[in-house]
Amino acid sequence: MKKYILPIIMLALFEIVAVTLWLVKDNLFYLFNFSYIGISISFGLFLFIKKYKYARRMVQLLVGMYMLIYLGLISNENMQIEGFWYYLFTGVFEAATIHYAVAKIFGPLIFGRGWCGYACWTAMVLEFLPYKVQQQPRKNIDFIRYITFSASFIFVAVLFLCHVGNIESIMFWSFLIGNIIYYALGIILAVAFKDNRAFCKYICPITVFLKPMSYFSLLRIKCNKEKCISCGKCKKICPMNVDMTDNSRNRKNATECILCFECVKNCPKNAL
Repeated sequence: MKKYILPIIMLALFEIVAVTLWLVKDNLFYLFNFSYIGISISFGLFLFIKKYKYARRMVQLLVGMYMLIYLGLISNENMQIEGFWYYLFTGVFEAATIHYAVAKIFGPLIFGRGWCGYACWTAMVLEFLPYKVQQQPRKNIDFIRYITFSASFIFVAVLFLCHVGNIESIMFWSFLIGNIIYYALGIILAVAFKDNRAFCKYICPITVFLKPMSYFSLLRIKCNKEKCISCGKCKKICPMNVDMTDNSRNRKNATECILCFECVKNCPKNAL
């Protein structure tokens, strides 16, 4: 049973969040919402342990489609960063603010950037592209993420400062248009740089929240130095260019790990 500890722990964590929010907010939706996400992630980890090839992709589709189609398109909730700013400005702890608190601000203290690897609906689509392993050196343009982060904040701030009416409708349309722009940019960058995760590395504004918290993550992939033969395969296969052979928190691209476990699956000596 020891090998199933991780999926059990993840399920327990999400159930604690689900029950707590249900009782605090007196809203049954939160019980179903976080239970569904927890079950999906735990199921994916179970399949990974069973060596099912597409375990992570299945979780991406289960969680990503749910958040994109049901929460976003059907329930008209802007789960993008603009929705987070919107609820902050209104002073309401609902929807996007709860989502960001759990998945992207405090959650990463436990599971790092697991959101990027298992739940992001943008990456869910981009990973259907053929450039799974970056063939070119990583570009020094990740400052763009801070521009998109600032632009999203300024956009919502201007709406409130100018007392624009019908902001709820604007938030929904910004969700639709924003996703179209993200997908277009993601595909263009992937083709240009031959890298499915180029958008995640250079453009995505959410990483501004994720990176500092991920530095302190409890759940991390570590290298058994006694088993490692320094073949370099983990560095070549990593979609985020992380040096997994260095166990320090200051390792190269340390806060970029998305817990995809590609390095673990491909290590010839099971050193990771």
